[in-house]
Amino acid sequence: MPSVQIEISNEVLLSLKESPESMGRSIRFLAAAKLVELAKLSTGRAADLAGMGRVEFLLALRDLGVSPAMLSFSTVVEDAGHARVFLDQVSCKFSNC
Repeated sequence: MPSVQIEISNEVLLSLKESPESMGRSIRFLAAAKLVELAKLSTGRAADLAGMGRVEFLLALRDLGVSPAMLSFSTVVEDAGHARVFLDQVSCKFSNC
């Protein structure tokens, strides 16, 4: 898997009271959130980028103030398709498909 490396000064880490590891997670999440907001990534792909599950990512977006209403129509349609597949899988388990 490709990786991206950025340099962050110790002063920035101290100011934010973050370790390099926690700063890396924060940057990944914030980048993923912005890419969703700009309609560059679906929420599923953005959750992958952030290293989070989709539901966890959507809840974190809400906490950040990024509303699902800001999502593009194509993202909403894609997310609805994923939800439909999930619901089909769950209902199949209960009806012995």
